[in-house]
Amino acid sequence: MTDAGPSMLYLNRRDIAAVGGDQSELYVAALAEGLVAHAEGKTAQPLKPYLRASGDHIADRIIAMPAHVGDPGMSGLKWIGSKHDNPERAGLERASAVIVLNDPSTNYPVALLEGGLISAWRTAAVSALAARHLARPGFTDVALIGCGVIGSTQLAALLQQFAHIETVRLFDVRPEAADKLAATVTAEHGVSVVITDSAEDAVRAGDLVVPCTVTDRPYIHSDWLKPGSLLCNVSIMDVHKDVFLDADKVVVDDWEQSNREKKIINQLVLDGAFSRERLHAELGEILAGRKPGRETDDEVIVLNPMGMAVEDIACAAEIYRRALEQRVGTWLDLY
Repeated sequence: MTDAGPSMLYLNRRDIAAVGGDQSELYVAALAEGLVAHAEGKTAQPLKPYLRASGDHIADRIIAMPAHVGDPGMSGLKWIGSKHDNPERAGLERASAVIVLNDPSTNYPVALLEGGLISAWRTAAVSALAARHLARPGFTDVALIGCGVIGSTQLAALLQQFAHIETVRLFDVRPEAADKLAATVTAEHGVSVVITDSAEDAVRAGDLVVPCTVTDRPYIHSDWLKPGSLLCNVSIMDVHKDVFLDADKVVVDDWEQSNREKKIINQLVLDGAFSRERLHAELGEILAGRKPGRETDDEVIVLNPMGMAVEDIACAAEIYRRALEQRVGTWLDLY
């Protein structure tokens, strides 16, 4: 609120970075609280609608993601667009987003945030949180398939959170993307970096496997995963059905969000081959201590994170809180 009446705080990407939004720690902490709140029924989250106005690629869409987190907490919406060929065709990142936060006491908007940076880091933080509970303790080898913005952020978060990582294996259908990320990782982190000749070579060696592509066709087979590995299925469509059916445990962020839109889990449910009863847990249930994480060193575990508005709003709310505290951002009058 300003002297002119209702207002909201605008935070661009630079503002978000200034309050810690370009590092993993903020997101890991905010997500841990948000996912536990979700497991405890302290959130509201309608199913997100997909707007497909043109193109037939699976990554060409705009998604509306509303949620309320906490008590009294914060309400909000992420509006995220994607075009799979933006980098080559327009010289832009594939995804773009804005997040609106609303004060639940009035439902007035109180903040507008650039959402691309938040979206990438919260996605990476989900994998980092999952690795704490689902990866084999002391894992050393990470396999990353897809070296764009999402993939590079995933890797940055994992290297920030796990000092025991020794080797990173990279594969991208665009060799220049793998080369660029390899140079960055080599310069900034004391780990060995290997660019592999195929996705299979990377996956077979990975203790933690993270596909971050825009594929609409599965290519990862169950027998590529070595005993004790964790697959964080970030880009959703990369794995064949046998990966879910053969895994010792399948974990999702939210069952209702995962079982839709003809994604692989939804296909298996429609086939009668998978169900809520076969699911091991939602990630928030594990963080809340309601379900166990990894129990043996040789379990193969699959995390299927569809991405939840709860995650975005929990992280954006923390960024907004920090921005108010540190007087960062630009005030915009509503009237």
